[in-house]
Amino acid sequence: MIMTTDRRFCRFSRRLPEEGLAALYTTEIPEGGLCLSSFVVMEDSEGRVLMGHLDPAAPWDHIGALDPGRAAAHGKGWMLPSSHLMLYESPQEAAQRIMKEQLGMSVDLTGPTVVAEVGTPNRFPELRNHWDFEFIFRGDAPGGEPPSHRAWKELRYVDLKRTPRGEVARSHDDVLENAGYTF
Repeated sequence: MIMTTDRRFCRFSRRLPEEGLAALYTTEIPEGGLCLSSFVVMEDSEGRVLMGHLDPAAPWDHIGALDPGRAAAHGKGWMLPSSHLMLYESPQEAAQRIMKEQLGMSVDLTGPTVVAEVGTPNRFPELRNHWDFEFIFRGDAPGGEPPSHRAWKELRYVDLKRTPRGEVARSHDDVLENAGYTF
């Protein structure tokens, strides 16, 4: 699980850093660590949401702070364009970076809606009290076909009312519910 990027994403841990895991170490955070992430929710004129199946061979450690294990796990479900924030990056700057690096486009975004969740990470069940801070931005999808980008095997406008929750990547279903969507 070696990450090759030199970017310093805001993913913190109280545990000493291991290869490919949290880049920053401090003891002044919750036992389970915390993550700061921006998500982009783009809706087309029919109310469908732009989501994709990521390409795990793409540099997700660089564009989304996903180590190979997380990329493989998220790649099994529909995922929103998203990323952890980089150190000193604002949520708005992260959303614009997501638009550029994951979608190759620029769209006016509104928000963010800010949501905080506390739970036990699936990957590390021994770590309780993990905090996720989600900055959810919205945008209107440009007309026509969804964009294509090398970071994704597929990008599509997904009708969430016809998509089983289990087909959405872990935690992205929660983000969508926090944004007001139902399955």
